[in-house]
Amino acid sequence: MFTGLIETVGELVSIERRGASGSLTVKTSLPLDEIRIGDSIAINGACLTVVRKGGGAVTFDVSPETIDRTAFKNLKSGAPLNMERAMRLSDRLDGHLVSGHVDCVATITERREVANNIVFSFRFPAEFAKYIAAKGSVAIDGISLTVNEVGADSFSVNIIPHTASKTTLISKRVGDEVNIETDLLCRYLERLLAGKERNQGGVTMDLLAKNGFI
Repeated sequence: MFTGLIETVGELVSIERRGASGSLTVKTSLPLDEIRIGDSIAINGACLTVVRKGGGAVTFDVSPETIDRTAFKNLKSGAPLNMERAMRLSDRLDGHLVSGHVDCVATITERREVANNIVFSFRFPAEFAKYIAAKGSVAIDGISLTVNEVGADSFSVNIIPHTASKTTLISKRVGDEVNIETDLLCRYLERLLAGKERNQGGVTMDLLAKNGFI
């Protein structure tokens, strides 16, 4: 699990493709002596496993599923990448619970400056809209952010200067693609209520209240 608070921005050294899969090697300022082979690190929001390390860089294998579901297919050498190590149970949860499992890819449709902040608008597959709510949480390239507004297939977020300067968002432009992970609690809630609906014939406000959701 992750928090969505980016530790550092690494640099893609190389991407090796092996048929439908491949590997990424990322130059990083993370302390390699604290990283073990097999550790999980979120790279632009995707949970990857360290398979090699050395020379100031770490290497990860990337599965066909990860390539298909993320914006990794567009990466080129030199690209900046958000990096966060898996959280410890003793850590403070200052962002929100992020699993590192990317749901979909969104495209930036607008970038505008508002009072020294940056407002980004995104378009994404409409089937995921039910998992995104105004003032709810979303992870964009692994960054924990609060949703401003949400539509049928779009949403917007406000980026403060600190977040912009400490992540890859500072360099994002209209047309760029980003990895999206919706709030995982919405997933569990949907599954729970779907099971209740099958058993009881419908989801009602009483049912939501009984389960502590309202």
